[in-house]
Amino acid sequence: MTTAAPATPHPMLAVAPEVRDALAEGRPVVALESTIISHGMPYPQNVGMAREVEQIVRDGGAVPATVAILHGRPTVGLTDDELEMFGADTAIRKVSVRDMAHVVATGVHGATTVASTMRIAALAGISVFVTGGLGGVHRGAESSMDVSADLTELSRTPVAVISAGVKSILDIARTLEALETLEVPVVGYGTDDFPSFFSRSSGVAVPMRVDTPEEAARLVAAQLDLGLGAGISIANPVPVEDEMAREDIDGVIAQALADADARGVVGKDITPYLLGRLVELSDGRSLETNLALVRNNARVGTAIAVALAALR
Repeated sequence: MTTAAPATPHPMLAVAPEVRDALAEGRPVVALESTIISHGMPYPQNVGMAREVEQIVRDGGAVPATVAILHGRPTVGLTDDELEMFGADTAIRKVSVRDMAHVVATGVHGATTVASTMRIAALAGISVFVTGGLGGVHRGAESSMDVSADLTELSRTPVAVISAGVKSILDIARTLEALETLEVPVVGYGTDDFPSFFSRSSGVAVPMRVDTPEEAARLVAAQLDLGLGAGISIANPVPVEDEMAREDIDGVIAQALADADARGVVGKDITPYLLGRLVELSDGRSLETNLALVRNNARVGTAIAVALAALR
């Protein structure tokens, strides 16, 4: 079997003409999130990153579709001015699936997380989504119950998510246990070891592996054709030359977590706080690695999207 052509985008979406045309013609499209712009990196590096990643997708033969909520309307494909706004405006809300209806009803702007970007991408008919790192089970979740909605969304929305693994500020082993329970395929791209965002290794094995865009595309097509319902986590390690050694990053993360606890930072504010604090504590090294892994994910995700379009 081959995957059917994408369905007509949901009528509540605003889809950029370039993206709409590509979807109608069965050409490859790559979804990108907006929270990584608004809440994942400092300005102006965030806007520069967003523009660069869109260009990487174009250079790889696909159409970029950055997802956000504009004036209460889920939007697939942003203009350059809109990318600038999402990077510069510090008041834009961070929006997961839980928040979407309220943001739409109140007509405000929202930067979409992994979970909400997945949902909107699926409504648009996009099967491949590139991000930096996944959310997951937070350290201490056995008492805080802090588990990212990204995991729930992966269990119910059939979109392949290319990331550099789970953010290393999280409990990686418990996150992978949760994904197994949720029946989400976790696949290493060219690796047998699940990457930990800043580092290539977490010390936890991946249950499956693919080594080429074509192998990954066949896996995505099979998941869609079988109607299994879940998405796929494709874990792509940061390039060797850009990684931070685990022994270097672990101490920095421990300090950032202690600082967050002392300040009482909780809920959806904790990840942006920790990522920002890591930049300070690592003298900017974590930001350089973050930028490098996003670029790498964009290259790999684009290649997978191109290979998947060829199967349709």
